Amino acid sequence: MQNIEIYTSPLCGFCHAAKRLLNQKGVTFTEINVLTNPKRKPEMIQRANGKTSVPQIFIGETHVGGCDDLYALERAGKLDALLAA
Repeated sequence: MQNIEIYTSPLCGFCHAAKRLLNQKGVTFTEINVLTNPKRKPEMIQRANGKTSVPQIFIGETHVGGCDDLYALERAGKLDALLAA
């Protein structure tokens, strides 16, 4: 199973939706809350190639993007393979 990291904010509905899908998949992930830990936000921006919105999701070395990108992978039938790689 891949290492999964998700940068979030507790006020973000898209963050909750992304975490809900990952939980439904039964995978463990590390959540990095950039609201309560603002020193991690520059790290997120750098890793996400300048993107500043949350969530930013990383599966292994792959930057998935945000919630819409995660759900697009699921609809395309590609998320399970990425999680298992």
